[in-house]
Amino acid sequence: MTDQVVDTSGPAARARPGGGPPPQSGPPLLLGRERELKELREDIGRTGLDTLTGHKVPRARVLLIAGRPGSGRTALARELAGQLTERYPDGLLYARLTDPDGSPVPAARTARRLLGELGVVAAAGTPEDDLLADLRTAFTGRRALLILDDAADAEQVDLLLPDAPACLVVAVAAGPLTGIPDVRPCTLGGIGVRAGVTLLERRAGRVRVTVDPQSAERLVEECGGQPAALVLAGGWLAARPMASLADLVSRLRGSRESEAATADRASGPLERMLRHSYEGLSGSDRRILRLLHLAPEGLADPHTASALAGCSVAGAAQSLEGLAAHGLLRPLPGPWPAYRVPGCLQPALRALAEETDRPGELQLARARMLERTVRLLQSCRAAAAPREAQARSRPAGPPGSPGFPDAQAAAGWLAARAGALHAAARLAVAEGEFDTLARRLVAALVRALVAHRGTEDTADELYDLHRLVLDVAERRGLHRERAAALLNLADLDAGTGRTGMALGRYRAALEAAREGRDAQAAGRAMESVAGAHQELGDPHRAADWYGRALAHRLTRDEHADAARLYGRIAAVHAAEGQYGPALRNWRSAVAAHRRTGDLPAQARALAELAGTQERAGRTEEYAGRAEECLRTWGEALGRAEEAGEDRLRAALHESLADTLDRLGDPAAARLHRASARDLLGERAPAADERPREPERAGAGRSGTTPSSAPAQPAPREEAPAPPGEEPARPAREPVPSGEARENVPSGEARENVPSEEGAERSGEGAEAPGAGGDTPANAEAGEHERPTGPSAPTPARPRSGMRGTQEPTGVHLRNP
Repeated sequence: MTDQVVDTSGPAARARPGGGPPPQSGPPLLLGRERELKELREDIGRTGLDTLTGHKVPRARVLLIAGRPGSGRTALARELAGQLTERYPDGLLYARLTDPDGSPVPAARTARRLLGELGVVAAAGTPEDDLLADLRTAFTGRRALLILDDAADAEQVDLLLPDAPACLVVAVAAGPLTGIPDVRPCTLGGIGVRAGVTLLERRAGRVRVTVDPQSAERLVEECGGQPAALVLAGGWLAARPMASLADLVSRLRGSRESEAATADRASGPLERMLRHSYEGLSGSDRRILRLLHLAPEGLADPHTASALAGCSVAGAAQSLEGLAAHGLLRPLPGPWPAYRVPGCLQPALRALAEETDRPGELQLARARMLERTVRLLQSCRAAAAPREAQARSRPAGPPGSPGFPDAQAAAGWLAARAGALHAAARLAVAEGEFDTLARRLVAALVRALVAHRGTEDTADELYDLHRLVLDVAERRGLHRERAAALLNLADLDAGTGRTGMALGRYRAALEAAREGRDAQAAGRAMESVAGAHQELGDPHRAADWYGRALAHRLTRDEHADAARLYGRIAAVHAAEGQYGPALRNWRSAVAAHRRTGDLPAQARALAELAGTQERAGRTEEYAGRAEECLRTWGEALGRAEEAGEDRLRAALHESLADTLDRLGDPAAARLHRASARDLLGERAPAADERPREPERAGAGRSGTTPSSAPAQPAPREEAPAPPGEEPARPAREPVPSGEARENVPSGEARENVPSEEGAERSGEGAEAPGAGGDTPANAEAGEHERPTGPSAPTPARPRSGMRGTQEPTGVHLRNP
């Protein structure tokens, strides 16, 4: 709970890394703490117990600023940090250790944020112990200053202490941090009368204080010298030019005496002043103020306030301005109006809401706020789409929506609100009553993050979001959502090298998909298990699981996916030198692509078949089959020409030229390279555009799909790798979990799975087509036509009008 700054007027504070309140700059804004500042600065260089006993100082020195919320403890830490910037040039970092609702911030979240500020990228899903170890390593050799604000206990601080004696830690807490050795405490009480009067002058104006100095001093005493209470008192007076200092003193004294007479629980000066300010507000302003304790991360803007109170955005904006003028909110810089609810006021505002509003009203206010957040995220994501797509698919924004004039503005809003948006997602999941809304919110946030920042840059955030969906799915028994969340988490694990952990999650996802009768997710899980085994160096299990996935696809008549799986099985066998099964599966892939009518994919599969035939010809068993290899290359060129894919034809000519070079026919190779250049026109061939072997499935790259959309089928076969090269791994096709439509849970809008007989065929005990080399399509695959003519296909001249055809996916031209 970050304390209110003692004085919110004055120059803007200097920016600094860390995401928290920046240290003050310019004229000093802190009043009455000169003695404490001097003591803290002296404690930095004072000899510690470790030095006196002759032991080497093992960790950073810790200064403790202890005081009640509202005593100005955070402001004092900020001022001290601002004065010490030059002594700690390697970084000034800030971390708040308690959320606005009073719950401690997990150490892993804090460590990841601090690592980001130090320029260290932590892999998604890294365990807490590893993150803390990485943080200590990152501080090694640095002279950095770390502010740990609102620490709940000594353990929180101890976990984050750098093992670097040159660093300094300033901890802010309500009491002592027992257990941390050689900590230097500084306990705060109220500020002096003179400093309090000066603060009142700044907030309420000099004239009234000059006219009645005795009442000003009594007002400081009634506020207990507490800076936050004096700020509220100054705001109350500033909003009432005709009110006198004596009048406010009388009101506060009467409130205190009334509490004593009725034996009510005695409140402190800050609570009394807050209630007095609250009672002087209009009804709409009071409602907005007390509901702002529900704002995630204590961040309030007109849209949040409007949704919470159920009023217009314009009315909410006007109310927020008035509350800031009273000192009840702290304005934040930025292109859009935004305010921070002071942490010291959060408990009192929560108490006011519980006294005034029924639980159902508070729950409805949360639901309205979360729904508004979903709509804003949808608008944010739409702003990242091309203008043509925006015109077709931009969702209707909320009333008074900022509109996001361009993608840059939307990205800026997303970055500024990132902490609050993630807090809203955690709030929705923790509530327990908004599970459908929580899944929609997570989906919208994932889509917006990926649209503006990409998958790789947001992997750690996506990991946390998918875990939230997994929590909801396990709590509600939603098997489909659980399967999709496990697949997405496993993809992120695999992308960071934790393939063993990913394999376990892929198997768990397969079980959940079967329980939820989700055929799409089951097929995806089987392929992913196969890819994980392939990554772990177990080709036999990889081929077996690819075969199970193939049987599953064939049961559902998904021929395009079956063709892709034939190619992956063939690649596994070819990598192990098992050319017989590899050739049979590539022929099956060709037949499956012919069945779907996909000519470019058929040409790529034929190119892979030709490459495998060439490699097989180097062995004794398949020696002397060069003519067959060249005929297959001719078929591939013919299919590419039928498809009108000039760039694909050029890539095939380049790969065929390489084959001819290896077969000892450089003259024919030059002809094919010349044909490739003709097909590309005046542009010189780019580097390495040629067919590639099918990409590996399984150990996927990105779990980036929103966790609340229907599961998608596995991706189409990518262009294969050049013959003789190792196959590349694919980017995984993520499986969303959660909603199937915008307002319908996914389990209610998904297609039915096949019969039990078909389900059994995809189970553990099913015979895997292709795993042993014999596939259902092998017979048909052998019937494809073979061109007659010369051993090396004659290069065809490019057709006019086809230059500039878009480059096929995964194909890269190679310089001769």
